[in-house]
Amino acid sequence: MSDGESAGNKLVSVDFEIFGYVQGVCFRMYTEKEGLRLGLVGWVKNTYGGTVVGQVQGPADMVEEMKVWLSKEGSPSSRITRASFSNQRSIDKLELSGFKTRF
Repeated sequence: MSDGESAGNKLVSVDFEIFGYVQGVCFRMYTEKEGLRLGLVGWVKNTYGGTVVGQVQGPADMVEEMKVWLSKEGSPSSRITRASFSNQRSIDKLELSGFKTRF
């Protein structure tokens, strides 16, 4: 059995889009820090529409924790009105490395 096969360690990937007052409030920097703290990989970027989008990959339980953080906490000055998650899927291995801000 490989590392990724036990229930808590099953690897997943999920895309996200966060709505509200989430630009100009260090949301991307805090998202990177939280992702790294949870041992996840991924990316985050601002959109022209005023939202923040990205992708997170890692153990399912840690990805779920990150989803809660993205939905409810964010950066100290942010005001999240809605979080949308899509394309959640199981993966055999991480497809990304590190946690980066894209431009």
